[in-house]
Amino acid sequence: MNASPEPLPHLIDVDLGDRSYRITIGSGHLDDVGTICREALVDRHAFVITDSNVGPIYLDRVTTSLGGTSKRVDVMTMEAGESTKSLANCQRIWQQMLHLAADRSSIVVALGGGVIGDLGGFVAAAFARGIDFVQIPTSLLAQVDSSVGGKVGINLPGAKNMVGAFWQPRSVLIDTDVLSTLDQRNYVAGLAEVIKYGLIMDLPFFEYLEKSVSELLSLDSETLARVIARCCQCKTDVVEADEREQSGRRAILNYGHTYGHAIEAVFGYGTFLHGEAISIGMTCAGRLAVQLGLVDSEFLKRQTELFRAVGLPVDCPSEKHDELIDAMARDKKVSKGQLNLILPTKIGHVESIPAPNRAEILTSLKPTD
Repeated sequence: MNASPEPLPHLIDVDLGDRSYRITIGSGHLDDVGTICREALVDRHAFVITDSNVGPIYLDRVTTSLGGTSKRVDVMTMEAGESTKSLANCQRIWQQMLHLAADRSSIVVALGGGVIGDLGGFVAAAFARGIDFVQIPTSLLAQVDSSVGGKVGINLPGAKNMVGAFWQPRSVLIDTDVLSTLDQRNYVAGLAEVIKYGLIMDLPFFEYLEKSVSELLSLDSETLARVIARCCQCKTDVVEADEREQSGRRAILNYGHTYGHAIEAVFGYGTFLHGEAISIGMTCAGRLAVQLGLVDSEFLKRQTELFRAVGLPVDCPSEKHDELIDAMARDKKVSKGQLNLILPTKIGHVESIPAPNRAEILTSLKPTD
């Protein structure tokens, strides 16, 4: 796919028939969520799920706006962190929803980063066999990736996102202003998913990112708007072509994720942020692609240099490599006993390749410089 660094429209429609929805991108939108998402929210019981980091900063603004549109607004605040994506917490939320007389006409509003979006979406997908939900992502990673596309789920102790569903939101509202309160580590972690889009499907976008490191790190508002819109459009194009991963097109979004999810599970959720694990995973996948002759060393050099320029890690910890390979073999993308990896053939293009032998994967976990 070709792309231009020119600003894109801030309204992106995801065309999925009766599951279609709009992504609204802009600044100051939290105060207008009731108006912007009115069609989904009007005269309904809104059940807001947020976390202990986001709630104290943004919850009042969101509930005030919802109060002007929704019939009733209730809130449940979860502890921040990846470990919150558990079945036990789903049960806690479902019980609270029952206590508050939620029903099939209620709507979940997920206000938070990727953890809350995944958890809230799964809660909505399963409650009363499926109720509507709205995504209000507050982290860069969630804004450019996890809030779009309808993948929702929770973790098992040994496998990330192993239990979940395809459940599209009714609306996605992205307020770029909230990134100003995101801590530096989480913001940088989100850049891993931004860079991924250039690597898997958009060479001009990757080149734009190479030239825009200082603007990205200074949270330049114009650059952020362009970048978020481009990422959302890229993901929209993929999801429209392969909503439920049936043709294989959507699998390209998993570049680096088989390694990354294994790193998160083996070293404990929260040791590495998701984006940090994915940048390490993409580095390992890039090394493997070099080993297999799919790309040359220049690909790996440019990928690694951009990761390092924005402050992302690239080296896998030196211990537990055998455990990592075992965890990769349990990845949810294993089918009929075969693990396929998404590997690059050039900047802007990746393919699904049957995983090579254990020794080659082990070598890819080790730094080459």
